[in-house]
Amino acid sequence: MHKAHIALLSSPGLGHLIPVIELGKHLSLHHKLKVTILAVTSQSSEAESHILESANCCKLIEIQPPDISPLLHNQAHIVERLCVVMRESVPAIRSALTTMPHLPSVLIVDIFGFQSLSIAREFNMLTYIYVASNAWFFSLLLYSPILHQHVDGPYQDHKQPFLIPGCTPVRPQDVVEPMLDRNTKQYEEYIEQAKGMAKGDGILVNTWEQLQRKDLESLRDENLLGGILKGRPVYAIGPLVRSPEPATCATTELLAWLDQQPTESVVYVSFGSGGTLSYEQTVEVALGLELSHFRFIWVVRPPNTGSADSAFFSTGDGSRDADDPTNFLPEGFLDRTQEVGRVVPQWAPQVRILRHPSVGGFLSHCGWSSTLESITNGVPMVVWPLYAEQRMNATLLAEELGVAVRPKVLPAKKVVGREEVASMVKEIMEVEKEGKPNPIRKRARELKESAMKALEEGGSSYTALCHVAKQCDASPARTYTTN
Repeated sequence: MHKAHIALLSSPGLGHLIPVIELGKHLSLHHKLKVTILAVTSQSSEAESHILESANCCKLIEIQPPDISPLLHNQAHIVERLCVVMRESVPAIRSALTTMPHLPSVLIVDIFGFQSLSIAREFNMLTYIYVASNAWFFSLLLYSPILHQHVDGPYQDHKQPFLIPGCTPVRPQDVVEPMLDRNTKQYEEYIEQAKGMAKGDGILVNTWEQLQRKDLESLRDENLLGGILKGRPVYAIGPLVRSPEPATCATTELLAWLDQQPTESVVYVSFGSGGTLSYEQTVEVALGLELSHFRFIWVVRPPNTGSADSAFFSTGDGSRDADDPTNFLPEGFLDRTQEVGRVVPQWAPQVRILRHPSVGGFLSHCGWSSTLESITNGVPMVVWPLYAEQRMNATLLAEELGVAVRPKVLPAKKVVGREEVASMVKEIMEVEKEGKPNPIRKRARELKESAMKALEEGGSSYTALCHVAKQCDASPARTYTTN
């Protein structure tokens, strides 16, 4: 019996590519489906190349990104850039699909690939939209066209939280980045993207039932957000996280240093695949780590001179002289901390680090992939939102799930001082608090166990992905002949 052929489409950026590849690997290895991954790449980083190589159980087709420079101004924001890239890539994606020996019977796209669903409709393919973030974020995205109609003026000027049917309300300061300015092309693209979320045959979300039951129930209830989806099924299939990265000479040395450290004594610091800090904030983080007196591994990038997402399309390109940390870290910092810390330019093997028993905390931008990697290893977090939906992630982690602490004021609004940095690191790293086990560390262990149960045979996410795989396998094979 021939197994179904599934095509997965990823937009540029490691935060989009990694979850798509992990889903493809699960469908191929655990459900024995034939999987082709179409990746619209950023063509700019060594880290991206390593991630693409990890998809060795799937067929991989790289889609060269189109030249969109005539269509955008130089300061165009990420959402606008991604929407335009994926829209302009539709002809190349169609060509890649229709020149395959066997046309896929199923197309799964990420939230920026919704414009390619028209190709799937042309060939009567089963379609899913894969939300590589959390269900609360997706609820806001889905409901945004309604907020657009009923909310007057700038969202962040409102005093009361925005009510999302069946979900936790969203505070004005926590809305996703495109909603911060309604007078931009990025916001227009975001609203069109939101309208596209109901165009697939179903929704896959990289979360699990026990973590976000309320939001998932709303997405399925036709009297709540499910009414927007018009009965389309919503499957919580996570947490899908990447496997440990292959060892290199540089990572072997770093992991050997970790092997020499006491259990749960090291805080790992990384602001994600696209995040950067200002020069002033970089200095304060450095001095805060030193002031905390905890061991650390810090993935450092050159400070930005503009937006916090300035490294989004270039992560892992460590060839520039500007990447030398001595150019922007406080004078003497590296010498003073050489016994207790390691500074790594641009990129580090994050999964291997978070799995290491010596690591006890994670200072993170709280992108959803990094968040899941932290949760599945039982590592508590200092959450430092920079862009995209990260403000929502920070609120979810710190206030609802109780697995993180966050700065008193959003880092986008003011520089977080060294004393506060040190205080937050201590809050997640100290084993005891007021003579009792640290509740944040205890909660991190509980969520790790919850995640493991969801993924094990018979667990909620395992069962959901089995159902999706059966739906894919039952979808009739397609034929297409080129003349």
